[in-house]
Amino acid sequence: MGLVGFVSWYKTRGTVEDRDGYFLAGRGLGATFIAGSLLLTNLSAEQLIGLNGSAYGFNMSSMAWEVTAAVATIAMALIFLPRYLAGAFTTLPQFLADRFDDGVRRMSVVLFMLGYGLVTIPSVLYSGSIAVMQLFDVPGLTGLDYVPALITTVIVIGVTGAIYAVLGGLKAVAISDTINGIGLLIIGILIPVLGLIALGGGDFARGLATLTTDHPEKLNAIGSSTDPTPFGTIFTGMIFANLFYWCTNQYVIQRTLGAKSLAEGQKGVLASGFFKIMVPFMMMIPGVIAYHLYGPGFATIDQAYPRLANDLLPIWLAGFFLAVLLGAVFSSFNSLLNSAATLFALDVYAPARGGKVDDKSLVRIAKIASVVIALFSFTVAPLLHFAEAGLWQVIRIFTGFYNIPTIAIVIVGLFTARVPALGAKIVIVFHVVTYGLLRFVFDDVVTLHFIHQYALLFVAEVAIMLAVGYWKPLKEAWRFTTRDEVDLTEWRFAKPLAVTLFSCVVGLYLLFSPLALASTGGFSTMFYALGSALVIVNLAIWGIASRRAGTG
Repeated sequence: MGLVGFVSWYKTRGTVEDRDGYFLAGRGLGATFIAGSLLLTNLSAEQLIGLNGSAYGFNMSSMAWEVTAAVATIAMALIFLPRYLAGAFTTLPQFLADRFDDGVRRMSVVLFMLGYGLVTIPSVLYSGSIAVMQLFDVPGLTGLDYVPALITTVIVIGVTGAIYAVLGGLKAVAISDTINGIGLLIIGILIPVLGLIALGGGDFARGLATLTTDHPEKLNAIGSSTDPTPFGTIFTGMIFANLFYWCTNQYVIQRTLGAKSLAEGQKGVLASGFFKIMVPFMMMIPGVIAYHLYGPGFATIDQAYPRLANDLLPIWLAGFFLAVLLGAVFSSFNSLLNSAATLFALDVYAPARGGKVDDKSLVRIAKIASVVIALFSFTVAPLLHFAEAGLWQVIRIFTGFYNIPTIAIVIVGLFTARVPALGAKIVIVFHVVTYGLLRFVFDDVVTLHFIHQYALLFVAEVAIMLAVGYWKPLKEAWRFTTRDEVDLTEWRFAKPLAVTLFSCVVGLYLLFSPLALASTGGFSTMFYALGSALVIVNLAIWGIASRRAGTG
């Protein structure tokens, strides 16, 4: 952890005193840092424990949130990122102000800041602290009671993570994320390998055979209506939830906005998509292994991964595992903190001053905002312990208040020219009211899965904006203004790689289905046929792409 901190400081010294340097890493991030930061920003202790617990208690259906996100990264690389970089935007609300007006910008900032400050940042701190306490018995090690140990863990994690965001800006966040990401990949691969060896009584091959033949229903990703993630949801609301997260959520897209070129940004985003394909193997297969080793006896499914990690890792790896786990928590926390401060400085403070604020003042205000938000989150996070059921319910549904209207407004804004700001404002109000009624008033009456509700709301909100555009169109069509801040030449392998990534998504669902691993008869002929077809299609696409690119 000391090494990560030193490298982050060394790489950022003297480069974070101006606007672009602090908020966008000087528009100089390469593909490696973009991919590494996206990986760690997205994955945290909550996924390590939660996804493995879901696989232990149910099956592989919850991989949908991770695997289908790869499709959203394709949309980001090919559709959204070229437009964001061409406009040289620093924040998503800045784009909304450019496309619509400052009123839409203010409304979106309010939604983002409330979500980050009251829910997302405290929940990341809380879930990360709980994970550390479960895996390393912090009360036993420190001699503190549970609640004081929780508060201490929250403060230690929060202060350490805040140092990166406050002092180093986005560049320090991206560098630390990438180094910690390497550790997460090592641990993520090591635990299932050690688990299969343990399952096979010291023989990896025998453990793999046991995993794929005993209880094959645990390897089924085609979720039923009673599973945590029904299969049908990936074709409805999950599409738009993932598009929001990977294409419009400020704390995720900010490192892509700092890309030094479009080609580097596309490489980084698509690489993160391939990392998402690895998540089921790193963060769900261990849960299935735990089921084989321990049976269904745990009091809660979230105990499966901590027990497995404690039993499998030798003592000399425990410290490395702790550093990786904390690194994953730091990443999500400091990314959220950096983005919240960016939104406040650029979309609240600067507009309030008429935009006449020098870079030094903006950076100073962002640092002050980071400290205030961090201190506030230290206060809120431990409170989740005292009202866990109620607050976790709020956490689960709160994102639904701003994810769907945001992606609807951005898509309509990008692909239409005459829809006015009035349409976006009506949609935001409509969504907040309608979604609030569905979740809090008519929750017992409306039995439709909340992810399906996302899809219906998205369709309704796009229709509202188009209707307003037809009723009161802009007198002068909006024109996209290109600002040549970075090289906008597209990476020549972006599209063939996108096809390959999409094929991997399809192939993964074929693998974890009754056609293959979840079949009582093992691999089927149909799986081999479909898999072979995917390979042939990809080879053909890459052959054509290589010939056009002149690389043989």
